[in-house]
Amino acid sequence: MAFELPALPYAFDALEPNIDARTMEIHHGKHHAAYTNNLNAALAGTENEGKAIEDILANISKLSPAIRNNGGGYYNHNLFWTIMSPDGSPTPAEGTAIHAAITADLGGFDNFKKEFSAAGATRFGSGWAWLSVGADGKLFVCSSPNQDNPLMDVAEKKGTPILGMDVWEHAYYLNYQNRRPDYIEAFYNVINWEEVNKRYLAAK
Repeated sequence: MAFELPALPYAFDALEPNIDARTMEIHHGKHHAAYTNNLNAALAGTENEGKAIEDILANISKLSPAIRNNGGGYYNHNLFWTIMSPDGSPTPAEGTAIHAAITADLGGFDNFKKEFSAAGATRFGSGWAWLSVGADGKLFVCSSPNQDNPLMDVAEKKGTPILGMDVWEHAYYLNYQNRRPDYIEAFYNVINWEEVNKRYLAAK
C-alpha cells in the first residue's frame, strides 16, 4: 500500500520553452521521488500507513513534521504535473464551468491572474500559490509555505486545491534564476485548464 511516484504525463522537454527539460527531470525524478520515499518511510508501521493521502493531510496537525513535509510534497506534486500540459493555454475556454466560476467568484480572469501571480510572487521563501474551492463552493486564491496546502487542517484558508503553482526555487532556478515573476508569467502558457475544470467540478 506504499505511495508510488506517478509517471509524468508528458516528456521532460514537453513544456519547453516555458519550463526546461533539465528542471523537469530533476524536479520529478529527484525532488518528487524523495518526497514519495520519505513519506513511505515516515508512515511505515504507523496507524496512518495505507490511508489515502487526503485523509492524512486532513489531520496533519496531529502527525510528525516528516509526514507533513513529505506528505504535502507528495500530494502537491501529484497535482502539479497534471495541471500542466504541452497543450496548455493562458486562459480557460469560454463556456466551461471554471471560466464561469472565475468570473463569478473572482471578478474575471484578469483579476484572478493578478491575485494568483501576487500570491506566488509574494510568498517569501519556498511555497505554493493555489486556486481552491472552499466549503461554500466558491473559488479562492491563497498561498502556503513549504509543502503545506489548503487540504491541511493547519491551513489558514481551507479548501480543495484545483490549481497549484510551485514557487520553490527548484521549480524554476535553472532557467529563471532569481526572476520568479518571469517563471510565473510563463506558467500560464502551460496550464491544463481542462484538468482544472475537471477538478473544479469534482470539488463542487
